[in-house]
Amino acid sequence: MGAGRRPVPTTIDLLKDDPRPRGDETRSPAALRHPEKAARPDQPVLRKPSWIRVKAPGSAAWAETNALLNGAGLTTVCQEAACPNIGECWEKKHATFMIMGEVCTRACAFCNVATGLPAPLNPSEPGRVAAATRALGLSHVVVTSVDRDDLADGGAAHFAQTIGAIRKACPETTIEVLTPDFLRKEGALERVVAAAPDVFNHNLETVPSLYVTVRPGARYFHSLRLLQRAKELNPKLFTKSGLMLGLGETRNEVMQVMDDMRAAEVDFITLGQYLQPTRKHHPIDRFVPPEEFEAYKAIALAKGFAYVASSPLTRSSHHAGEDFLRLRARRAGQGFGA
Repeated sequence: MGAGRRPVPTTIDLLKDDPRPRGDETRSPAALRHPEKAARPDQPVLRKPSWIRVKAPGSAAWAETNALLNGAGLTTVCQEAACPNIGECWEKKHATFMIMGEVCTRACAFCNVATGLPAPLNPSEPGRVAAATRALGLSHVVVTSVDRDDLADGGAAHFAQTIGAIRKACPETTIEVLTPDFLRKEGALERVVAAAPDVFNHNLETVPSLYVTVRPGARYFHSLRLLQRAKELNPKLFTKSGLMLGLGETRNEVMQVMDDMRAAEVDFITLGQYLQPTRKHHPIDRFVPPEEFEAYKAIALAKGFAYVASSPLTRSSHHAGEDFLRLRARRAGQGFGA
């Protein structure tokens, strides 16, 4: 990792079955990473069920991906968000780039990304992302970012420049962006969509009743409208959104969010289990069993989603390339959408 990077809890740390108190959390690496959460009371840590299992990172291919990304000075959400799938994805040389730095201007209760005052944008970053995309041989690349409420356009121009750089370096690569909500950033969405990504993703994350505690800096109906507006701007654009389950939502609330997404013409929904990064983060209400994820998948398909990824370890960019090919094939074969 680059110089000055804050300690990031590893996948192994995240999935440890260790519910014991860890002493003074305010002095731990996790608390140093999240100073805004240091004064919060410790939350219980539930023991992980048998179906939460991942491959530990460490293969030769994983190490090669790690070295390439570190050498390029790039940030990935795989590391910053302590994604449980990092071992599997990096072994396949699949990585999700996180642009505009590693420090977010918001402090969502579920998120492991550091909060604070971000550094200025690095103008060389779009080119370095494009070069890494080419070096990894990615046929489909996912680019996300921290929230940059400090920027007049929320970072929309930087997204557009990154899309353009990838298009120039890797013209055959399809591009998926997972953007912030661009709250109160007029014209930002339009700039990103005009850069012509293949997939526009913005996660609703949870149900409306939990926004005040889980995603306090965001607004549910603004995020929903963002997805709807992206489709209005480019009807051929694939739109995608996701929910974390196990935060305290009810089945009826999940069903309503699915209906809201379909009303906004969202094509692809992802559903995955929330995993608590530290004791200072939002607690897990329950672990949703695999059969419940399967039931939600059947319901989502019946509601008209073109594609559904639903399992405990599903994440927005997990298997994104394979999922995009299936989504595109379904549009071509069944004629849904534009």
